[in-house]
Amino acid sequence: MLTKVLIANRGEIAVRVIRTCRELGVATVAVYSELDRDALHVRLADEAYALGGQTAAESYLNTEAILSAIERSGADGVHPGYGFFSENAAFARAITERGVTFIGPPPEAIDVMGDKISSRHAAERAGVSGVPGRSETLRSPDEVVAFGEEFGWPVAIKAAYGGGGRGMKVVASADEAARALESAQREAQAYFGRSECYLERYLPWPRHVEMQIIADTYGNTVWLGERDCSCQRRHQKLIEESPAPDFPDEVRRAMGEASVRVAEACGYVNAGTVEFLYQDGEFFFLEMNTRLQVEHPVTELVTGLDLVEWQLRVASGEALGFTQQEVRRDGHAIEVRINAEDPAGGAFTPSPGTITSLVPPGGPGVRLDAGYQAGDTVSQFYDNLVAKLVVWGHDREAARRRMLRAIDETKIEGVATTLPADVAILAHEDFASATHSTNWVEQRLDLSEVRSGPGPVAPAGESEEARVLRDVTAEVDGRRYQVKLWVPDAGDTVVASGRTAVASRPAGGRRPKAVTGASGSGTVSVPMQGTIVKVAVSEGDEVEVGQVVCVLEAMKMENNVVAEKAGTVTDVRVSAGDSVGPGDVIAVIE
Repeated sequence: MLTKVLIANRGEIAVRVIRTCRELGVATVAVYSELDRDALHVRLADEAYALGGQTAAESYLNTEAILSAIERSGADGVHPGYGFFSENAAFARAITERGVTFIGPPPEAIDVMGDKISSRHAAERAGVSGVPGRSETLRSPDEVVAFGEEFGWPVAIKAAYGGGGRGMKVVASADEAARALESAQREAQAYFGRSECYLERYLPWPRHVEMQIIADTYGNTVWLGERDCSCQRRHQKLIEESPAPDFPDEVRRAMGEASVRVAEACGYVNAGTVEFLYQDGEFFFLEMNTRLQVEHPVTELVTGLDLVEWQLRVASGEALGFTQQEVRRDGHAIEVRINAEDPAGGAFTPSPGTITSLVPPGGPGVRLDAGYQAGDTVSQFYDNLVAKLVVWGHDREAARRRMLRAIDETKIEGVATTLPADVAILAHEDFASATHSTNWVEQRLDLSEVRSGPGPVAPAGESEEARVLRDVTAEVDGRRYQVKLWVPDAGDTVVASGRTAVASRPAGGRRPKAVTGASGSGTVSVPMQGTIVKVAVSEGDEVEVGQVVCVLEAMKMENNVVAEKAGTVTDVRVSAGDSVGPGDVIAVIE
């Protein structure tokens, strides 16, 4: 067994790996940016080393700084977590060339599967069909237009070296091609350090079903079971579950066997996930993630296996302690991602800030994997995943009800979170009957009544204070009541809990607002902290309502800031690369 593991990551996944290492008696080493000096993963590790810098590029994507920490700490293993360098073959080689164990697949397998284009070729060689598309890197928007004109719109641009929805843009028409490709390349470069993108058909109503595999160095590869990850926004997952509902056993076996063939075709070792799109009884290879997935806990709860433990054991040279026939799956597990985003109106606006209070749920079958505690700050510079709430039940309905109960117990103050949207999804009849798809949240789910803050502001006259709707506890004759009252708006912390959600209803194709932030007065301001990555207007330009004024990156997501008033741009106050805060004025329209 390895003796000391450096976790080349941060947040929830670093905490997750540290905990299993401690149970196995393996020493842990954390690395941190300037902003993460006092982060939870740093506090839990046995040792910690500074990387310097604030942004991901300056810290967690700084190869030399990480290699220096490995040398100084004497770590004999490196766990990359997910995101950052987890699917970077050059990083894996830099580790192994120093005689240190990379806790993941061989660099050669990452080369094949980390590049989504070559992974399509590998899957085809293994006899597994992929989503129809172009298996080469995009060079210009003209190629996007030609593909869309030939095969029909919409089409999907995807990051060749990424995953998790980062660097993916759906293009509905030729007019959007250039802007979408530019945005996808920017996101891919920022999050994965590589800007290459490729193209696929965009299926209208698929489910996202993925298969967890694990392989050792002795030629043993098994599939552990599937996860349904169809509840998504911005092509990023909100809720995952295992097993997939309304999923025939024969398709499950066929998908599992196909996943093993794909893994074996590239000489895969360690834990990995083969992702598919499933529609009308057929499944299509999507990509292989050569790392641990965010949603791995649902597989752990139904199989009883600790996947991080088996990652460490396989990396240490041990054989799998079980065969395919010995894999057992019991009950049903559901995971919700608690992201620092405000889902009000379906916007899912990034919400960086300091967590002033965090009260976790409890009870049987409930697990919370958190990367933060009360007092910790969720930075604009990194992914906004605060925690993962996971429950197990004897069947899907029991797990669904348990999750709703657990969310109601969860209290987070200081940042808005996605929990109210999770309640709306879990309480909806489409989710309960498993008739949803990857497009369901954004196309059919009505989130107009969902709120994550203290509530709508009540109208106020000139002499009246603005008021907000709050939950208030009161006692009458010794009995405790919880009621809603309009109270003065003190401008204090945002509160997010299960009780703030209003269960939603289908909305017949209504799409939520995908962009944020301007004032109808003509003073265009940003709604959140972030970095300006593109300014789309100049002084003297004529703009229409809804026209993009600038693109703001916050928490590794790009957000369009639009004009809410038509007129002439008389002042532009920012440039690409500028950092801004909530309410900062970026332009004036008259």
